[in-house]
Amino acid sequence: MECQWKPDEQGLQQILQLLKESQSPDTSTQRSVQQKLEQLNQYPDFNNYLIFVLTKLKTEDEPTRSLSGLILKNNVKSHYQNFPNGVSDFIKNECLQNIGDSSPLIRATVGILITTIASKGELQNWPELLPKLCLLLDSEDYNTCEGAFGALQKICEDSAEILDSDMLDRPLNVMIPKFLQFFKHNSPKIRSHAIACVNQFIISRTQALMLHIDPFIENLFALAGDEEPEVRKNVCRALVMLLEVRLDRLLPHMHNIIEYMLQRTQDQDENVALEACEFWLTLAEQPVCKEVLSGHLPKLIPVLVNGMKYSEIDIILLKGDVEEDEAIPDNEQDIRPRFHRSRTVAQQHEGGDSIEEEEDDEDDLDDDETISDWNLRKCSAAALDVLANVFRDDLLLHILPLLKELLFHQEWLIKESGILVLGAIAEGCMQGMIPYLPELIPHLVQCLSDKKALVRSITCWTLSRYAHWVVSQPPDIYLKPLMTELLKRILDSNKRVQEAACSAFATLEEEACTELVPYLAFILDTLVFAFSKYQHKNLLILYDAIGTLADSVGHHLNKPEYIQMLMPPLIQKWNQLKDEDKDLFPLLECLSSVATALQSGFLPYCEPVYQRCVNLVQKTLAQAVVRSPTNTHKPPHLSLHQSQPEFYEAPDKDFMIVALDLLSGLAEGLGGNIEQLVARSNILTLMYQCMQDKMPEVRQSSFALLGDLTKACFQHVKPCIANFMPILGTNLNPELISVCNNATWAIGEISIQMGSEMQPYVPMVLQQLVEIINRPNTPKTLLENTAITIGRLGYVCPQEVAPMLQQFIRPWCTSLRNIRDNEEKDSAFRGICTMITVNPGGVVQDFIFFCDAVASWMNPKDDLREMFYKILHGFKNQVGDENWRRFSDQFPLALKERLAAFYGV
Repeated sequence: MECQWKPDEQGLQQILQLLKESQSPDTSTQRSVQQKLEQLNQYPDFNNYLIFVLTKLKTEDEPTRSLSGLILKNNVKSHYQNFPNGVSDFIKNECLQNIGDSSPLIRATVGILITTIASKGELQNWPELLPKLCLLLDSEDYNTCEGAFGALQKICEDSAEILDSDMLDRPLNVMIPKFLQFFKHNSPKIRSHAIACVNQFIISRTQALMLHIDPFIENLFALAGDEEPEVRKNVCRALVMLLEVRLDRLLPHMHNIIEYMLQRTQDQDENVALEACEFWLTLAEQPVCKEVLSGHLPKLIPVLVNGMKYSEIDIILLKGDVEEDEAIPDNEQDIRPRFHRSRTVAQQHEGGDSIEEEEDDEDDLDDDETISDWNLRKCSAAALDVLANVFRDDLLLHILPLLKELLFHQEWLIKESGILVLGAIAEGCMQGMIPYLPELIPHLVQCLSDKKALVRSITCWTLSRYAHWVVSQPPDIYLKPLMTELLKRILDSNKRVQEAACSAFATLEEEACTELVPYLAFILDTLVFAFSKYQHKNLLILYDAIGTLADSVGHHLNKPEYIQMLMPPLIQKWNQLKDEDKDLFPLLECLSSVATALQSGFLPYCEPVYQRCVNLVQKTLAQAVVRSPTNTHKPPHLSLHQSQPEFYEAPDKDFMIVALDLLSGLAEGLGGNIEQLVARSNILTLMYQCMQDKMPEVRQSSFALLGDLTKACFQHVKPCIANFMPILGTNLNPELISVCNNATWAIGEISIQMGSEMQPYVPMVLQQLVEIINRPNTPKTLLENTAITIGRLGYVCPQEVAPMLQQFIRPWCTSLRNIRDNEEKDSAFRGICTMITVNPGGVVQDFIFFCDAVASWMNPKDDLREMFYKILHGFKNQVGDENWRRFSDQFPLALKERLAAFYGV
């Protein structure tokens, strides 16, 4: 019998020794432990020893026994499929026998082990598990009941989908009613487990729960006043989720639920308060929000505002009493990994900038991201922000009286929360706030020099939320004083303030754009000085502020004295950093913006930068080849690469992506000047590989670079077109929006350069482009680029594209009417006019859309205007004056007047 397995005493001592060593803080000891564990995994019954220590060896201390179970859990995760049957049966048996261990730590460890095995074998291979655990719930022994419930809660978390599938004969039909019985259990821990188990099935609208939804809600209400915080927290969490999926069931009780949540948001236990505060965030997304909540605003707003003060714990964690810390190096663990946003090519719009709507603004409430990421202060502020967007200026009725008191309060903590409130409502209540801003903005600018660092830092953020208004006013009154003070804060002696000021300044730069040109010397002076002053983490934010400055003022930066100030410190950093250093990302992004802005001014620096980027791409491609998991014949646990692929693969490629993007910036900035650099390198061969990489972001950046090189030095790209075009064709998949967008744009740029030689490639791409332009819910940027590329293909190959005119003319016209006059729009419209001449029938049904698109031009070039004139008059003559009058009577007045004024129709 397998269950009679006994450990060998010597082997047991060896394993215990290993478990003791692994608790040592020393890294080299840790490493040797890791190696020994890997070796021991060769022995089939090693895992028997581990379970034995966990469940049978009561003489050992609990941390050691628990650790033994956790190592076993990792083995189950990595190679459970290789366990001999005897071993896995022994482990399963031991787990079920010991789920009721008297120690909470051991029970929890056994529970983790059970759920790990269950999720490995998808529960099917352990049919007795669920019935057994459910049976144990009825045990008289508290430990057994609690242990079984703990395990069930973990299984519900890890395997919710499978529990609700036909594979297992729908166990939830039995389990959920069973869990509901335990809502009234006399132990708070058990009540809490029971709710947590059921809560796993709300969001997925699991049928077994939907059948019992009313008793579930009744039971929740019965527990509303529970004395145990953990139970109240789970009740709040349940109500928040029900709000999303079963609002219909909550509506009859909404008044009482809101009253309850108001109280819970003020719960003594911060975890409960935080869970309850989520309710307001979720409610704000529901269409009924305004209707059900407006009567409660007078009570709710003060509660949220009160929650926005720093708690005592926050201040301790934030070292809120440390005013000067600029000389203290950063703790490397605190520096978050930065994610590079790959290039996406977009169109300029009338009266505004490119892709604004589709990217989330980054100025969300993340003023103090180092504290446990999400807390009551942040949640309250986020709730106020979304509610301000729902109620707009109606909210001010309840906020303004509070704000007056807070903003001018003597106590810094309260004043600070008032400044946060002011920032939180900026987006939703902007209109209503305008009358107060002439008085508030100067007050905030004064707060920038408050003696408390936490007041200075939040003020930076709040001012950035009003940057749009500041920029719309005469610069001397608000912009100049704000900028002067913000620049001082960039050089603050407190790191948190430096960070907040740098981020706020980047927002200001985006809003002010060329308004900043008169102050450039002054701004660069500060930013360059910050270089010598900043510790590691803030340097990364400084790069962003410099890059944004370059994006905002563009070619105005191209003055010898500015280049002299800015480039030496950037190049010095560039030379200091090794190729493996993650800090290259933000520096490369920054240089990419700077190169694009400086244009020819970047020439003296371009060669080493270009060369290094090409090397980074080459290195990364070479590593990817070496790293691919070819060693499949080795035992599965020896190839590190496979056991943790995400750990090894991902970081490498980012270097390549950022390097490709900087090359794009160089090509865009230097134009034809990049030709010799391209000639002397193998970049096109490398791009051919990047364009076929399995990681979408790599392809996305390589297509952007292809488009930029096509514009800058087509003579080097042309020989590769026959290889590149089929790849571009296969990447026109709108599921990957940015990849598709950049591929589309590159095809358009290539068409312009190829002219009629584009003909053999049209069939590779046209059908996909027409499908994309007709897809519902396609993002605006992709629609615009698709339309431009179809127009350009039609311009160079009208015979091939014009027959399909009727299939795309309508979405084509509607997507291009909103973009500014520019070269791309010009070539696209020439194409459409050429195609209409070839196939006039294709446009007849949608001619009104064409008229509207023509009218969107402010001042087309003379020959393009002539093309428009001919088509409009040709159509009018074709149908006759009477029909034309009837037709043009459908036009909106503005369109009618414009066409009459510009084209005399």
